[in-house]
Amino acid sequence: MPSALDRLAQASAPAPLADAARLSHFLERIPDPRGLRGRRYLLSALLAAAAASVLAGARSLVAITEWITDAPHWACRALGFPLDPLTGTVCVPHPHTLRRLLVQLDGDALDTAIGAFLTTRATPAGTGLRAIAVDGKALRGSRTATSTYVTLLAAMDHTGTALAQRQVADKSNEIPAFAPLLDSVDLTDAVITADALHTQHAHGAYLRARGAHYIAQVKANHPGLFDRVRRLPWPDIVLDHYERTRAHHRHEIRRLKTAAFAHIDYLDAAQALQVVRWRKDFTSGKLTVERVYLITSLPPGAATGAQLAAWIKGHWKIENLLHHVRDRTFREDDSKIHVGQLPRVMAGLRNLAIGVHRQNGHTNIAAALRHTARDYRRPLTALGLTG
Repeated sequence: MPSALDRLAQASAPAPLADAARLSHFLERIPDPRGLRGRRYLLSALLAAAAASVLAGARSLVAITEWITDAPHWACRALGFPLDPLTGTVCVPHPHTLRRLLVQLDGDALDTAIGAFLTTRATPAGTGLRAIAVDGKALRGSRTATSTYVTLLAAMDHTGTALAQRQVADKSNEIPAFAPLLDSVDLTDAVITADALHTQHAHGAYLRARGAHYIAQVKANHPGLFDRVRRLPWPDIVLDHYERTRAHHRHEIRRLKTAAFAHIDYLDAAQALQVVRWRKDFTSGKLTVERVYLITSLPPGAATGAQLAAWIKGHWKIENLLHHVRDRTFREDDSKIHVGQLPRVMAGLRNLAIGVHRQNGHTNIAAALRHTARDYRRPLTALGLTG
């Protein structure tokens, strides 16, 4: 029978959010790795509690279990934990219960659920093209004496929302994980940016078959292609975009040129791009000049020079808005978690927290975590678990 506190909370709570905006709606699709006997807690309740705690700043498995243990009665009920029929109190899981679950959890299924949830919450981007960056990150703290560190490949839109994540197989590299990573993402009218490692003919064919365009960097790992693009008559080609910025203790100039080129040996490549970056450090006075060459399937006129320059520069937002935040704010590389699926699962929960806070308008994730930690209602509301 509900307690007086439960009835008061139910009476004062706003109408529940639509199912599509509730995290539990997506978590229910994840396969439960536990045996049929002894399932005292719903899988969705355990994962929702872990997600809410990370949203409130929990950095480790110990911090997650402490947050759940300290949660008030009404918050535990909102998360989905059951009432004890004899005492009327809410039952919360023992720390070992949560650990055993997360060690076995299907990381791909969790990341798919997180990506679908964040996509549902996202503000529609309109009718234009949207940019998605693909890049990998090694979890340095997951390395052991007998195994190398876990490497994760992620896809993030240029606004800072992680759309998908996949673990790179041991003794392999990011290339085979590229297509499986993007299988769960709607690529219609998307522009995919990636580093030179992913300038692969198979990747270009995959993206075009999915209805996406690409902007692929060309380096010496494709010597024939690199030589043809580099030897175009760039001095005679008109400048398409010029940008001058002053930030991070340096002065930077970026120049972009585009050239329609019908004979590039790469599927559907329609243009070659040259970016020249001039950087002067205010402290040392050192001047560096860098030339970068790219190819794209976007035909001439499909995007302005300013848009192309923004997408090329914006690719590195996946480092600044996602990987860097996980390292500095969540101290991911300091974590020594290395058992089973735990490194992968914790990274996914951090992606969820960063995505939710950015979608809610926060630019400083550390400040957003502190704000959320001050009230148990805040993470639950953000995840659609309360009104």
